Order: sequence, then structure tokens, then C-alpha cells
Amino acid sequence: MESAPSPYSGNLDLYLSKGRYQLCSPHAIYSFADKYDNFSDSFARLDLSQVNDVLLLGFGLGSIPYMLEKVFHKSCRYTGVDIDPAVIRLASKYVLPELSSSIQLIEVDAEIFVQIETSRYDLICIDLFIDTAIPSAFLETEFLQHTMSLLQEGGMVMFNHLYLTSADKLQAQHYFESVFSKEVFAPELMELRTNAMLVGYQHPKP
Repeated sequence: MESAPSPYSGNLDLYLSKGRYQLCSPHAIYSFADKYDNFSDSFARLDLSQVNDVLLLGFGLGSIPYMLEKVFHKSCRYTGVDIDPAVIRLASKYVLPELSSSIQLIEVDAEIFVQIETSRYDLICIDLFIDTAIPSAFLETEFLQHTMSLLQEGGMVMFNHLYLTSADKLQAQHYFESVFSKEVFAPELMELRTNAMLVGYQHPKP
């Protein structure tokens, strides 16, 4: 349908497949509406009843608000953060007009955003890739600490990792054990088809 040069991911290609918009980098699928299975499969296992305000670090084409609205019938307020102007333009052109949810898109580096944001959220989804790699800054303890500080009490964080190759699995497991599980309450590593979803909660007040 459309190709767009990205200053971060090379060329982005937008397709219409199975009646849904699919956004691809040279080696990865960034978004695929409710067919973005790593999040849709995870949401099906989780309790979303208390989720109203959602922060999306890495917005893509808005697969998460699409599936929560269209499949899980959730009416939420979304703040979407994406550093890539090409992604924001494509999402604004093709996907946002199909949704009735309240969505605010912000073009900024997620590492900076979590340091300056003051609002609190019930759910934070981290989906930060450049092609197939998570930039190293987002795997640092400090980034997760800043992110967790933006959760409401009892709020949930979900961090998407590749889990396809042996190297992917080792990286995800190492991060889960050395960083993630030390900063969240009730940590869980959900093994999905080609991804792992790391899930945890804000520590309850003593």
C-alpha cells in the first residue's frame, strides 16, 4: 500500500493483509492490528478489568488500542509514545480514524519520556524495537525503574521480547532474571510463539 523512509528503521512498508494494516521493517513486523499475536495472546491470559489509562512505549500502528477496543471491548485512554515520525504519520493516517478510543500520540524518545512524565497509568506496554533489536538503553535498570514509577498502585507492565532463536531466549531470560524480576511485583515470563512477554506489577504499598 505504502512505503515510507524511516530515520530509525530503514524503509517501512505498509500492507493490507486479511483486512488489517500490517507495518513491517526490513526484518520484523511492527504492527498487525489484532493479529499482533504476542500482545493479543497475552491479553487473553490477563485480568484487564481495572485497566483504563494505558501508556504505550512504542506505538507502531496502534495494534494494542485496536485489539483492546475491537476484540476485548475495552474503552481506555491511551498515551502513545514513538520516536519515529514515519510511524506516527502512518498510524495517524490509517489506523486512528478507525478507532473511537481517546489516543494522544507523542513523538519523543521513550527513554526521555519516562523521565519527565508525571501522569500515572494502569497499564504500560513496552514494545521498543529497531527492526529486530531492543536498543540497549531500554534494557537498563534505570529505564525500568522510571517506567515503573509511572504505574498506579497495582498497575501492570508488559515488556515484549523476541524469543525465537537461542540467542533471543538467552537475552530475554537474562534480562528477566537480572533486571525485570528485581524491579516488579509478581514477575512472570510468558512464553508465546516467537516472543516472550514479561509481565509484572507495581509493588503494593506496605
